[in-house]
Amino acid sequence: MTQEKIIVLDFGGQYNQLVARRVRECNVYCEIYSYRTEIDKIKEMNPKGIILTGGPNSCYEEGAPTYSKELFELGIPVLGLCYGAQLMSHVLGGKVERAENREYGKTLTHFDTSSPVFKGVPADSIVWMSHFDYISKLAPGFKTIAKTDNCPAAAASFEEKGLYAIQFHPEVLHTEYGKEILFNFVRGICGCAGTWRMDSFVETTVKELRERIGNGKVLLALSGGVDSSVAAGLLSRAVGKQLTCVFVDHGLLRKNEGDEVEAVFGPKGSFDLNFIRVNAQERYYGKLVGVSEPEKKRKIIGEEFIRVFEEEAKKIGKVDFLAQGTIYPDVVESGLGGESAVIKSHHNVGGLPDYVDFKEIVEPLRNLFKDEVRRAGLELGLPEALVFRQPFPGPGLGIRIIGEVTAEKVTIVQDADYIYREEIAKAAEEWRKQENKTAADRPAWMPDQYFAALTNVRSVGVMGDERTYDYAVCLRAVKTIDFMTAEAAEIPFAVLQKVMSRIINEVRGVNRVFYDLTSKPPGTIEME
Repeated sequence: MTQEKIIVLDFGGQYNQLVARRVRECNVYCEIYSYRTEIDKIKEMNPKGIILTGGPNSCYEEGAPTYSKELFELGIPVLGLCYGAQLMSHVLGGKVERAENREYGKTLTHFDTSSPVFKGVPADSIVWMSHFDYISKLAPGFKTIAKTDNCPAAAASFEEKGLYAIQFHPEVLHTEYGKEILFNFVRGICGCAGTWRMDSFVETTVKELRERIGNGKVLLALSGGVDSSVAAGLLSRAVGKQLTCVFVDHGLLRKNEGDEVEAVFGPKGSFDLNFIRVNAQERYYGKLVGVSEPEKKRKIIGEEFIRVFEEEAKKIGKVDFLAQGTIYPDVVESGLGGESAVIKSHHNVGGLPDYVDFKEIVEPLRNLFKDEVRRAGLELGLPEALVFRQPFPGPGLGIRIIGEVTAEKVTIVQDADYIYREEIAKAAEEWRKQENKTAADRPAWMPDQYFAALTNVRSVGVMGDERTYDYAVCLRAVKTIDFMTAEAAEIPFAVLQKVMSRIINEVRGVNRVFYDLTSKPPGTIEME
């Protein structure tokens, strides 16, 4: 990546990915690094600006994450958010103390609108606060540019040096003018031109792939999901028939999905690809016998992917590159970017075995967020139905089945999930008819991702005057913009009742249906 960039130094905050995502919405490329990144590496990257994230610590405590004063003397604009704001003040000679009253949630804030970082922001608006500590004394050269009733320095600046300390979180949607604040910093104060766009990404990436791969052969794991499909599109445009796509049906796909993927990408499909389907259901079930721990399941499924690829590579001859549809949230959530703890490993990031029988791994989407991947797919000319398909995890139903995976459980969750998705589609179509809307329109309740999962809860029920002792299915549906944060979708109760009734009547082995109301955070979108 040679274009201008902003770097985010992560101090363990829960919103680190969201900060980077918001910067990219300003059409500026952004990457996340740990606060442990050495100053010389930062100088080498030559960023246009630096953003310090929030974090769970108190900056004045021994052993708390910190950075040297030199960071603020590089002549590069720095924006500190929450913990980052407190750390900036602490390092530069101010004072940070525990507040008498914690501020959390939506907070009315008063802004000095003459400050360049608050250009276009009303004098009074709502922000999202989340802090125990507060800046009790400004560092030399700083002035207050925002305050609340409980926080005398909700924001402070040293404009001559391009240093801005903001106590609240402009990156979350609850801050009314957060996008404008970040835009002012990135495009105004840092002077970024805003050249990060998908058309230039596709053009540049295709060129780089062509140069890197040369005459080599590429093997791609094609699941039929958005990420692997867009990766296939990029690689196909770059190297054509040098690309072989292997579709591994591990028996953990949604109902009928194996045949659907083959219909799109196989010999009768519209893609000019070398396509191989491997039916490995029994192989996977055998590996997963007795395994219930989520991370272990992910590792087993990930390693088995690689083993299958190695075998297929030997059948087709020499293969130089293994391609994967890894995207940026995969990297960060696997603990390979930034400072946050490992949330979950991904089979194409954290689950790779030490030995891989390929020359190199190619991950053309590694730097993109999900919505950027979709835009790249449209730019490549992929069908909209494929580009906007619901996300599906690499380990598939293996992480939508709590506990041990068996063929019986897979059938249960496949059938329940199929009913759920079918009824959501019917309800959306009925809404369109009633409201006289087009196929592109969506009801306000329509979730961005939804699926059925199988819990390991078994309970007593009564069906046909007989006692049952069967499983409970959990329905999950969320509304989200970037999949970094999400809230449970408010699906009409009548629709949920219909789904419940059909699942209990049509899916053998189920006598209860739950609906998951958990947001992200604290939960994740997937069950495991």
